Amino acid sequence: MFDMHCVLFAGGKSSRMGEDKSLLPFGGFPTLTQYQYDRLSKLFSHVSISTKSADKFDFKGSFILDPEGVDYAPTAGFVSALREIRDNRIMVLSVDTPFVDEAVFQSLKDADEERLDAVIARTATGSHPLCGIYHRSLLEEFERMLREGDHRLGKLLSRCNTRFVPFENDEAFMNLNHPHEYEAALSRYRLV
Repeated sequence: MFDMHCVLFAGGKSSRMGEDKSLLPFGGFPTLTQYQYDRLSKLFSHVSISTKSADKFDFKGSFILDPEGVDYAPTAGFVSALREIRDNRIMVLSVDTPFVDEAVFQSLKDADEERLDAVIARTATGSHPLCGIYHRSLLEEFERMLREGDHRLGKLLSRCNTRFVPFENDEAFMNLNHPHEYEAALSRYRLV
């Protein structure tokens, strides 16, 4: 078990899916969020769900709410998480990546150092900013970004002390952004 706090980001707009993907059924659970929360709770000492509202979920969990009046943006979740969680670093994962496994988390943790600001997964298709470790050292920068409406995580990661960890298997980072990707993930889950 990883002795660190994992934050599951489940507060997105889901505009490409056409419905709230965090509430889609997955893996024998009523929602993708509950599937991820259950799975991650077996790997991490603490798991919280970053969201705009906990009311949409039908299960007990630890929720971190976005600041009031903020549009859908991960920067809001980072600000709330880093303010609420007193640890020096947090692991983050987007709710729509159900195939990121323990080996990925271990590689990210192994690559982390105190002098870094972030450790982020990267594959042949690019970096995955919502799969990585973020340090408390970024809180002020996230607060500035939120105030200014700048939600470009890639830009932040290029400016701060980031280590990108290469992964060969792009399938582990499959995002469920569109209905056909969700259907493919359901089929893949049944085969695993």
